[in-house]
Amino acid sequence: MMGALDGLEGVVAAETVLSEVDGDAGRLLIRGHAVDEIAGSWSFEDVLTLLWGGFFPDLPADSRAALGLARQAVFAEVARLDTDLARQSPVEATRALIARLPDGDDVSLAFGLAAAPAVFTAAVLRRQAGLSPVAPDPALGHAADVLRMTRGEPGHIAEVAALDAYLVTVADHGLNASTFAARVVASTRAGLTSAVISGLSALKGPLHGGAPGPVIEMLDGVAVAGDARAWLEAALDRGDRLMGFGHRVYRVRDPRADALKRAVRALAAARPPRGAATASAGRLALAEAVEAAALAVLRERKPDRSLDTNVELYTALLLEALAFPPSAFTCVFAIGRVAGWIAHAREQLAGGRLVRPQSRYVGPRPHLAA
Repeated sequence: MMGALDGLEGVVAAETVLSEVDGDAGRLLIRGHAVDEIAGSWSFEDVLTLLWGGFFPDLPADSRAALGLARQAVFAEVARLDTDLARQSPVEATRALIARLPDGDDVSLAFGLAAAPAVFTAAVLRRQAGLSPVAPDPALGHAADVLRMTRGEPGHIAEVAALDAYLVTVADHGLNASTFAARVVASTRAGLTSAVISGLSALKGPLHGGAPGPVIEMLDGVAVAGDARAWLEAALDRGDRLMGFGHRVYRVRDPRADALKRAVRALAAARPPRGAATASAGRLALAEAVEAAALAVLRERKPDRSLDTNVELYTALLLEALAFPPSAFTCVFAIGRVAGWIAHAREQLAGGRLVRPQSRYVGPRPHLAA
């Protein structure tokens, strides 16, 4: 039975200083900064410092150095990446490794948890490719070290900039499903590790962070068919959802889509050796053609719904260009979003209230004799 508040639509469950999602205006603010202004000019460490400011009394002034040392410390857990664990999907293997970290609420653990998705994702991908994990370089920025740990060699400057732009763009996004899950767990005082694991578990669902991977299948399908509109209409006729379009909150274009589209354009223009094939002008043109056709078809087929481009379309193109396999897209999402999960967990702890909403019983009742 679907109630008026199904999915908590329209319910304000928390007050936050961290981010504002204005679905009608198509605007995302991160502590007062528009995401389309800071993506491409700020580093992930800059946004982490912004989000965590005021929530840790001993927050280091140099987040880049602290995060680099945290990557180095967390790498010790990679030795426990056994064969059975490496056979699991990247997100499930990464989640299991994070679960081996201690729980607590101090700033040192917070940096370890911020480093963990990056270190563990890179290690899992290399083990699955039959390669040895690469130890972090604490002197590098986070985005640069993610690429280096994953590939075993430094990324091109344009690739580092593109990944940094992505991590900044996805670092926080209001009270989305994974962030809400993290806040609920944090409210029980279970600890930051538990909160991050709950966030990652929610993120892996196909209606949340698990969605960008199928975008690549859509682009490949259109490329083979040679007719974007025909392929998209056939997908809708089958009852398929067009991945990369529509959003639970945004009634207009997702502002993160434009930020990532700019990053993809810059990467394609730079044509780094590894990304040249997938970030080519032709691949970008294909995505733009699919976007235009999809928006036209959706307007015709679903005129009563506001379905515009969301973050998934250009996320998929960007991560593909950086040579991440689709199976790891959710993990890379978590590398950025973990900063927001931790900030929200600390904010929830500051409020001190256990999250305990009410439910309305609509099931059968016992028969009462007259």
